[in-house]
Amino acid sequence: MKFTANQIAEILEGEIDGNENAEVYKLSKIEEGENGSLTFLSNPKYTPYIYSTKASIAIVNKNFIPESKIETTLIKVDDAYKAFSKLLAFYDEVKSNKSGIETPSHISETAKLGKNIYLGAFAYIGNNVIIGDNVKIYPNVYIGDNVKIKANTTIFSGAKIYSETEIGENCAIHSGAIIGADGFGFAPNKEGDFSKIPQIGNVIIDDNVDVGAATTIDRATLGSTIIRKGVKLDNQIQVAHNVEIGKNTVIAAQTGIAGSTKIGENCMIGGQVGIVGHITIGSNVRIQAQSGISRNIKDNDIIQGTPAIGYSDYNKSYVYFKKLPELVATINSLQKEIKALKDK
Repeated sequence: MKFTANQIAEILEGEIDGNENAEVYKLSKIEEGENGSLTFLSNPKYTPYIYSTKASIAIVNKNFIPESKIETTLIKVDDAYKAFSKLLAFYDEVKSNKSGIETPSHISETAKLGKNIYLGAFAYIGNNVIIGDNVKIYPNVYIGDNVKIKANTTIFSGAKIYSETEIGENCAIHSGAIIGADGFGFAPNKEGDFSKIPQIGNVIIDDNVDVGAATTIDRATLGSTIIRKGVKLDNQIQVAHNVEIGKNTVIAAQTGIAGSTKIGENCMIGGQVGIVGHITIGSNVRIQAQSGISRNIKDNDIIQGTPAIGYSDYNKSYVYFKKLPELVATINSLQKEIKALKDK
């Protein structure tokens, strides 16, 4: 897929300085640019590379004034970083603009499919499934019975969507994600082992949610596990049964959230955070990576550690953690001096 400088300038509403017919078919870092690639310059420390890059086209800020000759065709815009991001989004949209139904695939006779959908080979669509317009379902995806998927959502290869799940508009479910698996519900019995508690709830995912690769969201025991509008989940996250995550909260990889915990809006949770079940975390909370959360957290708190404490308290305490061997030696020395004084 090739684009000319003229086409790119039209998309970005930019000005061309150089060959308007220059063509690109790939993207590159400015220091690794080569013929046929498109790059950008926004960080001043990378300016020297604009004079040596082999990229065919470079996006730069309008206030950039070359100090020597540049072979690369320039497209000048108000903000090179934002323009390049816009171009990436456009490229991704064009690249993923698929439609049609590939074979072999299985579609239940009771399923309802929207307009302009894409269904990849070896996909499975169960009974009474409802799929909205412009949905893209990549190869080897499983969609269980009674699932609802709204318009413009993408389900990437290998994802598994269990029965009764509801997914909103403009969502992305990445490869290997499992939505609606049974919650971890077992009860000890008289024989000394565990009996399974049926998990008969579902998962509800609102609009504009991203679910990362290999992330698991369990169905509720009763009711729903709920992921609110705008939530972004990284790869390899565990969301247990009956958890609720408030809108626009972002969670980094390898975090685990135990059952029935409620997380508020606009939270930021770092990687490898462990959160116990049946607690409430307020809105606008910041949790640093590898923290262990075992209690309720109020709005606007910033916390760190295991068990987690206030962020400022943790940083102050850490000064002493690093000096513990020295402090212990000092205490031992003082104890010896005190004992010597007492023995006189």
